[in-house]
Amino acid sequence: MARVRPGVRAVGEGTTLNAMRHWPIAVPLAALAMLGVSMAVAPTAMLSWTSFALLIGAVIAAVHHAEVVAHKVGEPFGTLVLALAVTAIELALLVSLMLVGGESKSELPRDTVFATVMIISNGVVGLCILVGALRHQEQSFRIEGVGPAFAALVTLATLVLVLPGFTTSAPGPLYNVPQLVFVAVSSLVLWLVFVFFQTVRNRDYFLPPADPGDEEIHAPKPGTGRTWASFALLLVALAAVVGLAKALSPIAEAAVRDAGLPTTLVGVVIALVVLLPETVAAIRAALADRLQTSMNLAIGSALASIGLTIPLVVVVAMWIGMPLRLGLDAKDIVLLALTAIVGTIGIGSGRTNMMQGAVHLLVFFAWLFLAAVP
Repeated sequence: MARVRPGVRAVGEGTTLNAMRHWPIAVPLAALAMLGVSMAVAPTAMLSWTSFALLIGAVIAAVHHAEVVAHKVGEPFGTLVLALAVTAIELALLVSLMLVGGESKSELPRDTVFATVMIISNGVVGLCILVGALRHQEQSFRIEGVGPAFAALVTLATLVLVLPGFTTSAPGPLYNVPQLVFVAVSSLVLWLVFVFFQTVRNRDYFLPPADPGDEEIHAPKPGTGRTWASFALLLVALAAVVGLAKALSPIAEAAVRDAGLPTTLVGVVIALVVLLPETVAAIRAALADRLQTSMNLAIGSALASIGLTIPLVVVVAMWIGMPLRLGLDAKDIVLLALTAIVGTIGIGSGRTNMMQGAVHLLVFFAWLFLAAVP
């Protein structure tokens, strides 16, 4: 009999909460309580460190509950749930900072979206490939699904982050209003097409290969009550992550300024925090020899980050009359082009090894270093 993976065992309706581990329930509630405290009390060093620890705990709890929901609905819907959850965190945080900061945050959407693309395409993918290769030597995924998804990601990243620096209707790396509307609508439509392609028309392209020894496949699905409880706690955990990240963002901005580092690092910090749930889940899947799930998570989250974030950010910017500086500088365009080339070469074979992971991670660390030392 296949062993049941912890966190996704079947649970009866009457014992839904009792059968759950205590920490996934306690941590999100504690993080939400800390958010209330941080809003009512002046920040101190102890309060800030406690908030940060609970933020990380809420991220891990969010991964746990997202995996429960994902196991119930099955692939590829499971990875879509987590991708949407991660994007919801990013959206809520970005919009709240834009509404508070106004025109001073005109570059924050660009920095955050670009950081998301680089972290996922190089950091998350590279780390998953490397740890998977160290444990399993070689792994495979279906290029029929990952290839078109990566092509859509490169297209949207170019349309949103590169072209604004080459258009002439507005000065600087800016789109005018009609161009912004076109980019927002195009991003949303292409993301919706991808979701239809992934979940309806060609769902089998995103399913991991059947493995009789894979405990994840044979683990009984959680009960309906357990699933709804995890979904509710997932929302609580996400709300706590957004609130605590927003509360800690002034401290992060002050630390960046005091260290004499570029302000673009604020967007990097936001993206790193937001992508923690997805990163943890993707690495766990790679270690379990489910690289297809890791790739679904990574590329799907990057696409959602552009396809959902940009339309809403454009609406908010037009509503408050804030210009959006979306165009990247030359250095970042080169790094984005290198990411596209490396990703295309790696995806073409449908098989991975540790060398590919090392190359992706080198590009990631080069981007991270040059973001701090431009």
